[in-house]
Amino acid sequence: MTRIFSGVKPTGHLTLGNYLGAVRRWAEVDQYRADALFSVVDLHALTVEHDPARVRRLSRQAATLLLAAGLDPARCTVFVQSHVDAHTRLSYLLECTATDGELRRMIQYREKSERAQATGQSVRASLLTYPALMAADILAYRTDEVPVGDDQTQHVELTRSLARRFNLRYGPTFTVPRVTNPPVAARVMDLQDPCSKMGKSHESGAGIVYLLDETDVVRRKVMRAVTDSGREVEYDPVDKPGVANLLEILAACGGGNPTELAGAYDSYGSLKQDTAEAVVELLRPVRARHAELAADPGHVDQVLKEGAERARGMARPVVDAACDAIGLLPAG
Repeated sequence: MTRIFSGVKPTGHLTLGNYLGAVRRWAEVDQYRADALFSVVDLHALTVEHDPARVRRLSRQAATLLLAAGLDPARCTVFVQSHVDAHTRLSYLLECTATDGELRRMIQYREKSERAQATGQSVRASLLTYPALMAADILAYRTDEVPVGDDQTQHVELTRSLARRFNLRYGPTFTVPRVTNPPVAARVMDLQDPCSKMGKSHESGAGIVYLLDETDVVRRKVMRAVTDSGREVEYDPVDKPGVANLLEILAACGGGNPTELAGAYDSYGSLKQDTAEAVVELLRPVRARHAELAADPGHVDQVLKEGAERARGMARPVVDAACDAIGLLPAG
């Protein structure tokens, strides 16, 4: 059976972009068609300045939201990355396989390091090497497919290169994974800055719809979305990125086609109203299920414990084989 792996980083509250770009597909498609593992990749949250208590809180919230979105522990493995030590064991081996130049070419490293330096902050070494940890997340499970948004495609391509290089140098050890992207709304953009991704940690949050936003907050954010010059509703991501973003969100919520939907509107206002209502209805059951699960944290803890146990069982033999292949003595 095809094996897939993907994860969410607890650096902020999960957003509509996370849901439409990845999580909904995990719940509706991937867990039914494959041997699927989904992780809260908390170690990746340590690559920049952070509040330890906030990371713990957001990790639990992310895990709870994954379950609220429909991930079924009877069908897939849901776990927290740091609970499975195979990830860090394998990460170092892949650091020894990657080159400095490869890591420095990663777009996210360049962007985040530039922001840190601009504010007078030091750049942690883990920010440079974390693509090796991401590769370990994937390769530890002999993953076949990695469903990610297009902003993470570069990292998966690096993972593919490292797997091939390791296999060539030290013998066949890893499965070389392939990227899969959802067909619509792979990259939902910020409602106030439609040329930027709807990220979890933007300072203002005015253009970000969080999964746990109240209904009136969701409506207000969508209705205040930045549009474009002119009055015609057209799907043109280059010249009309604001309108295109709304059309992609509406299409993703209802399963339509952005270009065809554009023809049904003669004003930006009506497009915003329909998009706002579509988002509200999409998120309503997720918020309701989250409230139920948050009231029973013991259940979430048990799911994560069992998920980590299953993940360890899958990853340990792969990482042991990699340690042997690269030349390490087996543990006594």
